[in-house]
Amino acid sequence: MNTLMIVLRWLHIFSGVYWVGAGLMTTFVVSPAVVATGDAGKQFMGHLMTKTKFPLSMTVAAVTTVVAGIILYAINAHTPGWESSSTGIAFGIGGVFGIAALVFGIMIPKLNQEMGKLGAQIQGKPTPEQAEKMQSLGKRLKTISYTNAACVITAVTLMAIARFL
Repeated sequence: MNTLMIVLRWLHIFSGVYWVGAGLMTTFVVSPAVVATGDAGKQFMGHLMTKTKFPLSMTVAAVTTVVAGIILYAINAHTPGWESSSTGIAFGIGGVFGIAALVFGIMIPKLNQEMGKLGAQIQGKPTPEQAEKMQSLGKRLKTISYTNAACVITAVTLMAIARFL
Protein backbone atom coordinates (compact mmCIF):
# COMPACT_ATOMS: atom_id res chain seq x y z
CA MET A 1 0.00 0.00 0.00
CA ASN A 2 2.84 2.39 0.82
CA THR A 3 4.40 1.95 -2.63
CA LEU A 4 1.03 2.56 -4.29
CA MET A 5 0.53 5.76 -2.29
CA ILE A 6 4.02 6.99 -3.20
CA VAL A 7 3.49 6.30 -6.91
CA LEU A 8 0.04 7.91 -6.89
CA ARG A 9 1.27 10.99 -5.02
CA TRP A 10 4.24 11.31 -7.38
CA LEU A 11 1.93 11.07 -10.42
CA HIS A 12 -0.56 13.49 -8.89
CA ILE A 13 2.04 16.08 -7.92
CA PHE A 14 4.35 15.78 -10.94
CA SER A 15 1.59 15.85 -13.55
CA GLY A 16 -0.23 18.56 -11.57
CA VAL A 17 2.86 20.78 -11.54
CA TYR A 18 3.18 20.45 -15.32
CA TRP A 19 -0.55 20.94 -15.96
CA VAL A 20 -0.97 23.95 -13.67
CA GLY A 21 2.34 25.58 -14.54
CA ALA A 22 1.92 25.25 -18.29
CA GLY A 23 -1.72 26.29 -18.10
CA LEU A 24 -1.06 29.41 -16.05
CA MET A 25 1.93 30.32 -18.23
CA THR A 26 -0.20 29.96 -21.35
CA THR A 27 -3.11 31.95 -19.89
CA PHE A 28 -1.20 34.83 -18.33
CA VAL A 29 1.96 35.10 -20.48
CA VAL A 30 1.72 33.36 -23.86
CA SER A 31 -1.85 34.28 -24.81
CA PRO A 32 -1.47 38.01 -24.10
CA ALA A 33 1.81 37.98 -26.08
CA VAL A 34 0.03 36.26 -28.98
CA VAL A 35 -2.66 38.94 -28.99
CA ALA A 36 -0.08 41.73 -28.77
CA THR A 37 2.02 40.42 -31.66
CA GLY A 38 -0.80 40.11 -34.19
CA ASP A 39 -0.22 37.82 -37.16
CA ALA A 40 3.14 36.55 -35.89
CA GLY A 41 1.52 35.61 -32.58
CA LYS A 42 -1.34 33.87 -34.36
CA GLN A 43 1.16 31.89 -36.43
CA PHE A 44 3.03 30.89 -33.28
CA MET A 45 -0.15 29.84 -31.47
CA GLY A 46 -1.41 27.99 -34.53
CA HIS A 47 1.85 26.07 -34.70
CA LEU A 48 1.87 25.37 -30.95
CA MET A 49 -1.68 24.06 -30.96
CA THR A 50 -1.64 22.08 -34.22
CA LYS A 51 1.95 21.02 -34.93
CA THR A 52 3.22 20.13 -31.44
CA LYS A 53 2.13 17.71 -28.77
CA PHE A 54 1.43 20.53 -26.31
CA PRO A 55 -2.39 20.10 -26.26
CA LEU A 56 -2.03 16.32 -25.88
CA SER A 57 0.56 16.71 -23.11
CA MET A 58 -1.77 19.07 -21.24
CA THR A 59 -4.67 16.62 -21.56
CA VAL A 60 -2.54 13.68 -20.40
CA ALA A 61 -1.20 15.67 -17.44
CA ALA A 62 -4.68 16.89 -16.46
CA VAL A 63 -6.28 13.45 -16.67
CA THR A 64 -3.35 11.84 -14.81
CA THR A 65 -3.58 14.45 -12.06
CA VAL A 66 -7.33 14.04 -11.63
CA VAL A 67 -7.39 10.22 -11.80
CA ALA A 68 -4.49 9.87 -9.35
CA GLY A 69 -6.20 12.39 -7.05
CA ILE A 70 -9.50 10.51 -7.14
CA ILE A 71 -7.73 7.24 -6.29
CA LEU A 72 -5.79 8.89 -3.45
CA TYR A 73 -9.02 10.39 -2.09
CA ALA A 74 -10.78 7.01 -2.30
CA ILE A 75 -7.94 5.27 -0.44
CA ASN A 76 -7.94 7.90 2.31
CA ALA A 77 -11.74 7.83 2.54
CA HIS A 78 -11.49 4.27 3.89
CA THR A 79 -10.24 5.76 7.16
CA PRO A 80 -13.36 6.27 9.31
CA GLY A 81 -14.33 9.94 9.55
CA TRP A 82 -11.58 11.14 7.21
CA GLU A 83 -13.86 12.55 4.52
CA SER A 84 -15.76 14.61 7.10
CA SER A 85 -12.57 15.94 8.71
CA SER A 86 -11.35 19.41 7.75
CA THR A 87 -8.51 17.77 5.81
CA GLY A 88 -10.87 15.45 3.94
CA ILE A 89 -13.26 18.30 3.17
CA ALA A 90 -10.45 20.50 1.86
CA PHE A 91 -9.12 17.69 -0.36
CA GLY A 92 -12.67 17.00 -1.55
CA ILE A 93 -13.43 20.62 -2.44
CA GLY A 94 -9.99 20.93 -4.04
CA GLY A 95 -10.74 17.82 -6.07
CA VAL A 96 -14.03 19.27 -7.29
CA PHE A 97 -12.18 22.39 -8.47
CA GLY A 98 -9.56 20.16 -10.13
CA ILE A 99 -12.26 18.23 -11.99
CA ALA A 100 -13.88 21.53 -13.03
CA ALA A 101 -10.49 22.71 -14.32
CA LEU A 102 -10.18 19.49 -16.34
CA VAL A 103 -13.58 20.13 -17.94
CA PHE A 104 -12.74 23.76 -18.76
CA GLY A 105 -9.30 22.69 -19.95
CA ILE A 106 -10.82 20.27 -22.45
CA MET A 107 -12.79 23.18 -23.95
CA ILE A 108 -9.68 25.28 -24.64
CA PRO A 109 -8.09 23.24 -27.47
CA LYS A 110 -11.49 22.90 -29.14
CA LEU A 111 -11.93 26.67 -29.15
CA ASN A 112 -8.38 27.12 -30.42
CA GLN A 113 -9.14 24.69 -33.27
CA GLU A 114 -12.34 26.56 -34.13
CA MET A 115 -10.43 29.86 -34.18
CA GLY A 116 -7.70 28.27 -36.32
CA LYS A 117 -10.23 26.99 -38.86
CA LEU A 118 -11.89 30.39 -39.06
CA GLY A 119 -8.50 32.08 -39.38
CA ALA A 120 -7.58 29.77 -42.26
CA GLN A 121 -10.76 30.79 -44.09
CA ILE A 122 -9.95 34.48 -43.85
CA GLN A 123 -8.14 35.76 -46.92
CA GLY A 124 -6.93 39.32 -46.45
CA LYS A 125 -9.28 41.49 -44.44
CA PRO A 126 -12.00 39.50 -42.65
CA THR A 127 -15.66 40.06 -43.47
CA PRO A 128 -17.69 41.70 -40.69
CA GLU A 129 -19.22 38.29 -39.89
CA GLN A 130 -15.81 36.64 -39.70
CA ALA A 131 -14.43 39.44 -37.52
CA GLU A 132 -17.45 39.22 -35.20
CA LYS A 133 -17.15 35.42 -34.95
CA MET A 134 -13.39 35.64 -34.26
CA GLN A 135 -13.96 38.27 -31.59
CA SER A 136 -16.71 36.18 -30.01
CA LEU A 137 -14.50 33.07 -29.96
CA GLY A 138 -11.64 35.11 -28.49
CA LYS A 139 -13.83 36.42 -25.66
CA ARG A 140 -15.14 32.93 -24.95
CA LEU A 141 -11.62 31.50 -24.94
CA LYS A 142 -10.43 34.21 -22.55
CA THR A 143 -13.37 33.63 -20.19
CA ILE A 144 -12.86 29.86 -20.16
CA SER A 145 -9.07 30.23 -19.75
CA TYR A 146 -9.45 32.59 -16.78
CA THR A 147 -12.13 30.39 -15.21
CA ASN A 148 -9.84 27.40 -15.67
CA ALA A 149 -6.98 29.33 -14.05
CA ALA A 150 -9.18 30.24 -11.07
CA CYS A 151 -10.18 26.58 -10.68
CA VAL A 152 -6.60 25.27 -10.74
CA ILE A 153 -5.38 28.00 -8.38
CA THR A 154 -8.18 27.12 -5.94
CA ALA A 155 -7.48 23.39 -6.27
CA VAL A 156 -3.74 23.83 -5.70
CA THR A 157 -4.33 26.11 -2.72
CA LEU A 158 -6.69 23.65 -1.05
CA MET A 159 -4.40 20.70 -1.79
CA ALA A 160 -1.43 22.59 -0.34
CA ILE A 161 -3.13 23.54 2.93
CA ALA A 162 -5.49 20.59 3.48
CA ARG A 163 -3.20 18.66 5.83
CA PHE A 164 -2.86 21.72 8.08
CA LEU A 165 -6.56 22.37 8.63
